[in-house]
Amino acid sequence: MEGLKVSDANLVAYVNPSKSTKVPQAVLRELSSLLFKFNETFDGVVLAYDVQIQDKVAKILPGLHPYFCVRLEAKLLLFSPKPNMLLEGKVVKLTQTSIHVIVLGFSSAVMTDEDIREEFRYKTKHGEEQYASRFHKRHVIKVGTTIRFSVKSFDEEILHISGSLVPTNTGSIGWLAKHMEDVSRIDRRSTKRGRESEGESVIVEHSEAYSLHSDQIRTSKKRKIKDES
Repeated sequence: MEGLKVSDANLVAYVNPSKSTKVPQAVLRELSSLLFKFNETFDGVVLAYDVQIQDKVAKILPGLHPYFCVRLEAKLLLFSPKPNMLLEGKVVKLTQTSIHVIVLGFSSAVMTDEDIREEFRYKTKHGEEQYASRFHKRHVIKVGTTIRFSVKSFDEEILHISGSLVPTNTGSIGWLAKHMEDVSRIDRRSTKRGRESEGESVIVEHSEAYSLHSDQIRTSKKRKIKDES
């Protein structure tokens, strides 16, 4: 899935003197406060971390309430979705005008009716709501289905994603895994045919131009012969 990245970071943790005997625990507590929040410095939501303390001896900062300054090296797993990236999520709710999804267990995403391609139509089957493809009977989206969708925008404050199911490479992950090659092959064929038809029209235009040019040459030759006679 796109939108995930690992970042190396040099950090500084400020530890209260009362935690001087438990510095590692205090550092981990500080890092834990970063989890599942968007961080502008790292341009993403911190999902996990792996940290190493660089200084064996912490430095004490002067002041009314002195703190220990501990330098760290960390690897951070970040979630940073950008427009047009492909994400995956589990469907938790369906309505006639929207599909609601949870991504990575914490971020919500929604596809409204204008962002659901016309191939899918909403219906109720055996009391269960679903979006079913008009062209592929087994391509069905319902509650519990894991889908792939394209990112339109990401609200960093509430960690909410506006998504789209318009691209042909989006939909049910299970169905796409089995049939995406066929869909891509069909798209390539249609593109190739379009290019070939364009090439044919160019060839025809050139042949017509050549025949017209030949006629003009023959006409000019006839005129030249008459003038000489």
